[in-house]
Amino acid sequence: MSRSVRELFDMFFHPARPREGGDPAKMERLDSRLRGNERWMGLRTALILICLAGSSMCVVQAAPKKAEITQATPIAHAKLNIGREATPEEIAGWDIDIRPDGHGLPVGKGTVKEGEPLYVERCAACHGEFGESAGRWPILSGGDGSLASHDPIKSVGSYWPYASTLIDYIRRAMPFGAAQTLTNDELYAITAYVLYLNDIIKTEDFELSDKNFRTIKLPNESNFFDDDRETSERAFWKKSPCMADCTPGDAKVTGRARVIDVTPEDAKGMKAD
Repeated sequence: MSRSVRELFDMFFHPARPREGGDPAKMERLDSRLRGNERWMGLRTALILICLAGSSMCVVQAAPKKAEITQATPIAHAKLNIGREATPEEIAGWDIDIRPDGHGLPVGKGTVKEGEPLYVERCAACHGEFGESAGRWPILSGGDGSLASHDPIKSVGSYWPYASTLIDYIRRAMPFGAAQTLTNDELYAITAYVLYLNDIIKTEDFELSDKNFRTIKLPNESNFFDDDRETSERAFWKKSPCMADCTPGDAKVTGRARVIDVTPEDAKGMKAD
């Protein structure tokens, strides 16, 4: 025990007593208070000694050697033992995307005729009996030749580039509120019916399946192309772009939104409730 600790010990456990020769009754009361204080002081001193002992241990403990620090296992390579590896069945439950090349198509088949009652039962409440949309839900059919017009209609047949987008979305997200409840055969049947509504499939007896799905082509596919700005717009990109006085002469306003009327018309725009 160091000197400072011993002094603390003596001070709290052996406090100074009143000098002899005083009033006996007063001396007895004072002595009683001191004995009570001694018990409190003893408890406080024990806590101080524990703290000092802990501090001494921290000081005595040697710092790790430099070699030990460099040999420590990086956290990135350490196993955290959190969770477990996903099983093949669990991965398959998430890996349900269908690509334009047909990769990911589930095994199944369904005809247009089989898809009609399924569509009416599970889809028409939102999308309309003929894909025309009920209320403000997405439209699925119609709009041929309207993309360049003042009021383009972007449906499966008029705008979408790939049939895989249709079957992929139905598979993962439809029917609304009961996603992924369709069997594979129901999936193909409903997809076939929607394509029939858009005149992509011509007859009700046509059977759509994983075997012939890749033959389905949508009319607007050719108007979609890969993002080629890296090459086609290379001339516009400069390492040090102009940030001031780039155009000679004064800037002029060439058009105003109010004048050219780009705001949706009241009669055609959607109304909020």
